[in-house]
Amino acid sequence: MHTLNQLWNYYAQNYPYVWEEFYRHFLMSAYGVIFAAIVAIPVGILIARYARLSKWVISITNVIQTIPALAMLAVLMLVLGLGANTVVASLFLYSLLPIVRNTYTGIKGVDKALLESGRGMGMTKFQLLRMVELPLALSVIMAGLRTALVIAISIATIGAFIGGGGLGSIIIRGTNVADGTAIILAGAIPTAVMAVAADLVMGWLEKRLMPGKSKKKKSQAQAA
Repeated sequence: MHTLNQLWNYYAQNYPYVWEEFYRHFLMSAYGVIFAAIVAIPVGILIARYARLSKWVISITNVIQTIPALAMLAVLMLVLGLGANTVVASLFLYSLLPIVRNTYTGIKGVDKALLESGRGMGMTKFQLLRMVELPLALSVIMAGLRTALVIAISIATIGAFIGGGGLGSIIIRGTNVADGTAIILAGAIPTAVMAVAADLVMGWLEKRLMPGKSKKKKSQAQAA
């Protein structure tokens, strides 16, 4: 009960600071995933076209994923210095694997009969990609983005050690005082809430983008 009172008092007294760090934390995570998506989705499409590249690319991104977060931040810090840019760069690297892998899986999973039908209608490769493959693979790609965002939110917490800010800075403050349990919770609870909310929202989008979902809703509306 004492800890809960301390937690409530901390939020009441430091609400602007907590909100600022929450917003900063989310932006770092979102930017890392967005930049990764800009690179990883085209790469995933490319390796789906050229199977020989897939093993190499996925192996490289797997290796990146196994590097401890603190080690990654330390290496990038030597090049980019302290601050949020280094955190975003590390989140970019950690987000590559789930997005590349899911894009590759989604494109490869498109029904070959549909592609043949498209070619029979005279579609170009770009038209097939834009009108057939990407719409059908979008829910799988979204699942990769969902995984990447949740991972990014958790790793961004460690970015406070190199001056990146975010909710991790509140947790670090709590570890540096004698009775800092409430302060640690003040940073940990919003981080958990952000991760759960991101997972739920991205999961909802993933379901909405599943092939046949929109057609099913249209048919239900027409029937009504």
